[in-house]
Amino acid sequence: MSDQTAIEAHAEPGEGHSPAAWAAVIIMLVAIAAGTLFFWLDIPALVWISAAFVPVGALVGWGLAKAGYGVNGPKYTPKEH
Repeated sequence: MSDQTAIEAHAEPGEGHSPAAWAAVIIMLVAIAAGTLFFWLDIPALVWISAAFVPVGALVGWGLAKAGYGVNGPKYTPKEH
């Protein structure tokens, strides 16, 4: 087994290191943090608006993955660690 083959055989399947995954996680993280803050400040309307952004983040990630920015997409270029 050559070195290149060994590297390819041991390569990670992506682990979500793509623009689509990062965008989805950041949107959902900000929504949850804002919702927590608004819950603490006792502003129920903004808590529910923040909660509505969690599925929006998932849809943005899905849409970017379908647009080619996912792990196996043509517009994604993996970076070396």
